[in-house]
Amino acid sequence: MPTAVRILDDGAWISVDDERVVSVSELWRLTDHDVCNCTTADFLIEGFVEVDVTETTILARAAGQCVTCGASAVSGWLPVGRIVGPDRRFAPLSSGDVRTPQRRRRQ
Repeated sequence: MPTAVRILDDGAWISVDDERVVSVSELWRLTDHDVCNCTTADFLIEGFVEVDVTETTILARAAGQCVTCGASAVSGWLPVGRIVGPDRRFAPLSSGDVRTPQRRRRQ
C-alpha cells in the first residue's frame, strides 16, 4: 500500500496520507550535516522544500537557520518519522531526537 507524502501551505507542513503531521518552527539537532560548520547544529526549520518516502522512512529537505551560528541553508535529506505497523501509521521523530542526513534510496 503506497503512502502519500506531500508539502502543504507553501512549505509549512508535511502531510502523510492527507494528515498534517510535521510543521515548521521546530528546532532539530543535526549531526554529520552540511548546514554550517557547527559540529551539532540547532537547526530552526523555516520551510520544507522536498519530501519523500523510502520504504518505511519519511525524509524531508528543509530550509532553515542554525540558531547557534546564524547560518541559513537547505538541509540534506533528514528523517522526519517512520511508517509503522500493519495499519501503516505515521510515527514522528521527537523534536529532541538528533537527526543525521540520509541518502534517498530511490531516485
